[in-house]
Amino acid sequence: MAAKRTTARRTAKTPAPAVEPEKCTACGGSGNVAVTVRVGRGRRPVGQQDGFCLACYGTGTAANS
Repeated sequence: MAAKRTTARRTAKTPAPAVEPEKCTACGGSGNVAVTVRVGRGRRPVGQQDGFCLACYGTGTAANS
């Protein structure tokens, strides 16, 4: 009778811990920034509204570059 072939068992690798991405410094991770609203002939500021963060494009995470 032929010799029985056996294969070595592979142990399961532990997954790497999840790395949380850094928050964007311009918006603080929210994806929105405050934009001053100006009105009138003298362009006086009257308030603020939310604007799209151009540093992270609204994702809230810091760019790698």
